[in-house]
Amino acid sequence: MAEKIKIVPKKTPMQEQNAEVRKKNFEEVPYGYSDAEAILEAKRCLQCPKAPCIAGCPVEIDIPGFIKFIAEGDFVSSVKRLKEKNVLPAVCGRVCPQESQCEIVCTLAKKWEPVAIGRLERFAADREAKQGKAPIPETPPKTGKKIAIIGAGPGGLTVAGDMIKAGHDVTIFEALHKPGGVLVYGIPEFRLPKEIVYREVDYLINCGVNLNLNFVVGKTATIEQLFENFDAVYIGTGAGLPWFMDIPGENLNGVYSANEYLTRSNLMKAFLFPQYDTPIIHGKNVAVIGGGNVAMDCARTALRLGADEVHIVYRRTKTEMPARSEEIHHAEQEGIIFDWLTLPIKYTGDQRNWVKDMECIRMELGEPDASGRRKPVPIPDSNFISPVDVAVCAIGQSPNPLILQTTPDLKAGKWGNIQADPKTGKTSKKACWAGGDVVRGGATVILAMGDARLAARSMQEYLDTGIW
Repeated sequence: MAEKIKIVPKKTPMQEQNAEVRKKNFEEVPYGYSDAEAILEAKRCLQCPKAPCIAGCPVEIDIPGFIKFIAEGDFVSSVKRLKEKNVLPAVCGRVCPQESQCEIVCTLAKKWEPVAIGRLERFAADREAKQGKAPIPETPPKTGKKIAIIGAGPGGLTVAGDMIKAGHDVTIFEALHKPGGVLVYGIPEFRLPKEIVYREVDYLINCGVNLNLNFVVGKTATIEQLFENFDAVYIGTGAGLPWFMDIPGENLNGVYSANEYLTRSNLMKAFLFPQYDTPIIHGKNVAVIGGGNVAMDCARTALRLGADEVHIVYRRTKTEMPARSEEIHHAEQEGIIFDWLTLPIKYTGDQRNWVKDMECIRMELGEPDASGRRKPVPIPDSNFISPVDVAVCAIGQSPNPLILQTTPDLKAGKWGNIQADPKTGKTSKKACWAGGDVVRGGATVILAMGDARLAARSMQEYLDTGIW
């Protein structure tokens, strides 16, 4: 008779910085698992034959496989198995919404807490880094094919990893002076230390990927010009064009887009001013408008920059917030104030054109809209004024229009995105693929990587057959 498996109902806890301490620094919040904690958590995995978690992962990681190696204490084999499908495991282990993808379909989740897949992924990658330089896998003979990738964000890096493993020459063209895309300009240090991103990029460079920084496709060269030297092109330029609310006062000093606010702090190191010469306004009464992960990042950044009060201003309730529950939880722990069912309608400035207050109106939830969430409806005569000296608009973003403006045979979608086949990433232009936020609008790191995986597969079929 087979021995009955003893179920451990809860995840192994992960230690983290105390909220009162961490809100005054930019150091990473969770500490990660120790060897013993990782093994303990890995042993919770039931090693299901059908492995629903793999189907829940956009990049198709062999989740039971890498976890089994951790349970056995074979950490080298664990990260090797991870990197067969994911070139950014230390990144994904930190910022991917596992709770709504692989973990939500974990067999344990039917009755108990799922296996902490993201924490184990982070552990495997971090432990490899502690051992020194990551080993470089063998690559097949060169095919003579050349691949151009536009954007060194998570999608572009994923295509680069897949294509270099196939034996092609790969060059990434990045507009900024640092690689990583949204991983470096959008996600704060306390959630994703930049040294981790650069470590993952260095691994790809050591595998043979060429990286060309400060290269703006559409200005430095067009896509048509790239095709003079390359056989295939992947567009992974993200969504860097911020949305505003189009309300009075948005042009006042102290009113930021989330893109500018986070780029100044993260990529340009404004939080270390004057060590780095990028200034940023250190507000005392800060309002962040929006309810997604970007809004959480802005609010928690403002707190660390010295704000006395930081408010998340959101027109729906906590139930409808798109931000990860972990990010909301951390913000609540740190003392961020949530103004539910509230909509800004006007900013007012002082004599020097600096924002001084914000007029809002109370909302109530009506019938569901197209997104399935209940639509917020203004409550008449519920206006009120809040003092603010910094306001950050974090309501969404669109792709930069430059590539579409300079590539007339690329079809655009309704919101300025590039149209691409969701199953292959193929665009309207021959031998040109696209994925991630430039197609979807603002989405997640792992969805961009999933798009990239599909596009790389389609690209390989085209290079093998010549059939578009």
